[in-house]
Amino acid sequence: MMKFTPQKLVSLLVLTASLGGGLSACAPMIVGGAVMGSFVATDRRTTGTQVEDEGIELRSANRLRDNLGERAHINVTSFNRQVLLTGEAATAKDKALAEQVVSKVENVRAIVNEIGVAGNASLSQRTNDTITTGRVKAGLVDTKDLFANAFKVVTDRGTVYLMGRVTQREANRATDIARSTTGVSKVVRVLEIITEEELQDLMPKPAPVEVKK
Repeated sequence: MMKFTPQKLVSLLVLTASLGGGLSACAPMIVGGAVMGSFVATDRRTTGTQVEDEGIELRSANRLRDNLGERAHINVTSFNRQVLLTGEAATAKDKALAEQVVSKVENVRAIVNEIGVAGNASLSQRTNDTITTGRVKAGLVDTKDLFANAFKVVTDRGTVYLMGRVTQREANRATDIARSTTGVSKVVRVLEIITEEELQDLMPKPAPVEVKK
């Protein structure tokens, strides 16, 4: 078990790596938050896209609250303008309404609707999900052949969602790490797959060295 310790888009991968157990939802309506500050330099999105993602999350959360009120507890996570919806809704109609509302938010290009039609998750389940997310992130950080900041991790009732712009090699490696993490029942990959060559183009270039004569 794991311990704590737009350039060209080749394909959009939305795969489910099931480890047993069903897909449910949890957590109150919250905003995932774009990676900002000191992480901007290592994020594979442009700075403008990161700001757009943050705006998408805020506007979506506000509109969902206005339209659904207490009937739903929905998490909104945006990465490269692709929105992942998790959480729970009281009815299938409300689940569909949530997607409709978010689809009208400015700059949203795609939606992955993983909202469960279920009752509210318990506080202990939400706490467990937070801990699980921390474990997965720690596992990514500890791995020497991955850039942990390239991934966004969301956990919902034991199901871990991986988002990011990564190569197939990175996607497979991160999936293996998440699968082996305590508390994870299923891994869902919502990843944009790029080539190794495209990855090299995204990497920061070293500053030129001035040679004095």
